[in-house]
Amino acid sequence: MHRMTFYPLGNADCCLIDLENEKKILFDFGDQGDPDDLYDKRIDLCATLRKNMEDAGKDTYDVVAITHLDDDHTCKADTFFHLDYAKKYQGEGRFKIEVLWVPAGVITETRNGLGDGAKALQAEARHRLKKGYGIRVFSRPAALKDWLEDNDLTIEEREHLITDAGNVAEELTLLGDGIEFFVHSPFATRQNGALFDRNRDSLVMQATFEIGGAQTKAILGSDADHNAWTEIVDITKYHNREYRLEWDIFKLPHHCSYLSIGPEKGEDKTAPVENVEWLFETKGNDRCIIVSPSKPIPVKGTDEDDDPQPPHRQAKKYYCEEVVNPKDGEWKVTMEHPSKGKPEPIAIEIDSNGATLKKAAALGAASLVSRDAPRAG
Repeated sequence: MHRMTFYPLGNADCCLIDLENEKKILFDFGDQGDPDDLYDKRIDLCATLRKNMEDAGKDTYDVVAITHLDDDHTCKADTFFHLDYAKKYQGEGRFKIEVLWVPAGVITETRNGLGDGAKALQAEARHRLKKGYGIRVFSRPAALKDWLEDNDLTIEEREHLITDAGNVAEELTLLGDGIEFFVHSPFATRQNGALFDRNRDSLVMQATFEIGGAQTKAILGSDADHNAWTEIVDITKYHNREYRLEWDIFKLPHHCSYLSIGPEKGEDKTAPVENVEWLFETKGNDRCIIVSPSKPIPVKGTDEDDDPQPPHRQAKKYYCEEVVNPKDGEWKVTMEHPSKGKPEPIAIEIDSNGATLKKAAALGAASLVSRDAPRAG
């Protein structure tokens, strides 16, 4: 079976995908917790992933995908990974990256104020693209033209390392690995003179898992807002690829922000724009699982409810009332599972019966299975 694991990191992202063939894929690395603070309930991601790799006898991730350079997706990456571009990021206890996946913005962005993890990952991505190995950049090739020319390279010399939206990433295949990744963002209309926006130009993918002829599909939503989803849906429909937005598992964008649903928070429930409604209410399968990588959802009338930053209870109410409940699905928040007092990783196992949410048993006993979610192949 395959497995997806989401970690309790507060408003930050990291998802580990373990494939049946023992390959490991990591999406983002937002280790913002303080392991020296006894009151910080966020997991020590570096220590957790280090033990996971040691237990597996591995020192290399087959793919590490960085959806964009915000700190909540890159924090402490500079202390965890072996990076080829500088010796100070090498040595015992660091983990290598076979192939680094990034959107074009990771290469081309020149904005000041990047965190240490983001700076290190950007430098590594640029180094690999210059040298021509171990990287895949998701973009129209033309979007990288100026950067390549500034580094004495041509599009033709690096085109084999660039994949545009509307295609499947080459490193992993259904036939060979039981998984494929279809690229939804960044896409061409966002790269034709439009102002660069880190969230709207982040890496958004659909992962299709296959075991025993049955398929289970997951959307990894990065931090896309409702405008980005509107464009993604329009483009997907234009190309008659609606199946590329089907999902059984949805990693919510931007920590359950209402802005991923619509422009107005709403008093009690966020109203979705048309394409977001279609994406969640039409393309989500029965017995789906939604994961919110976020702090606990605030209660109405509390101080947390007044915080303009996500998560937003109005967004949760939309997802639960209009999506999860009608589909007999599951709703999970990383900092609430299995409890707010002691959050633990959320593990979803995927086999020929579909996606099964593993539930933590009390006192460290063996995990209990919630239910199977059968899927058609």
